[in-house]
Amino acid sequence: MKISGAIFDLDGTLLDSMCIWETIGEDYLRSIGIEPCEGLNQKFKSMSLRQAACYYKRNCGVTLSIDEIIEGVNGMIEHYYRDEVIVKKGVPGFLERLKQNGARMCVATATDRHLVEHALLRSGIYDYFSEIFTCASVGHGKDEPHIYNAAWSFLSSRKCETVVFEDALYAAQTAKKAGFCVVGVYDKFESKQDALKLLTDFYIKDFTEAEELLL
Repeated sequence: MKISGAIFDLDGTLLDSMCIWETIGEDYLRSIGIEPCEGLNQKFKSMSLRQAACYYKRNCGVTLSIDEIIEGVNGMIEHYYRDEVIVKKGVPGFLERLKQNGARMCVATATDRHLVEHALLRSGIYDYFSEIFTCASVGHGKDEPHIYNAAWSFLSSRKCETVVFEDALYAAQTAKKAGFCVVGVYDKFESKQDALKLLTDFYIKDFTEAEELLL
């Protein structure tokens, strides 16, 4: 297929990093002396950080400001993005192939920009991306299509030649409803793999399999 524009999720798609988000919702609350309510980590997975901060204030008794909560969560995970995170299998090679084919690429993620930049620089793939779009910068989570539409507008590619790569079912559903071709990317922290396979136009276990998309 012809890919002239590619929009990549970060965590669980480009980076093997969902482990850090698996417990951060509850870990943060415990760090400020609040025992989390049951099921909080699962709720946190489908929220932007700002959405999560608002949830903390409404439902968990946190009296800090939204910005203070965001700063606190980011402070707990910054070292991971700066010093530990790694890319998923096959990512650098696939990005190089896209570049050679003339495709433009950007990142669309719920993770805050400075953490994204740390991770991409550490991983050696920063220069492949023309722009980084975050839920914070567009003012909407991935339960809405704004971030994908903003990325597509920036890329200026034909929609039929613009591909969204996502590991999370809820985000893939949003991109699909917005009319994009969606590639589902396996990540062990997404429990609904069968649903992701059925929903997406293509499904890959890692980016060595993505080479077939360029044939």
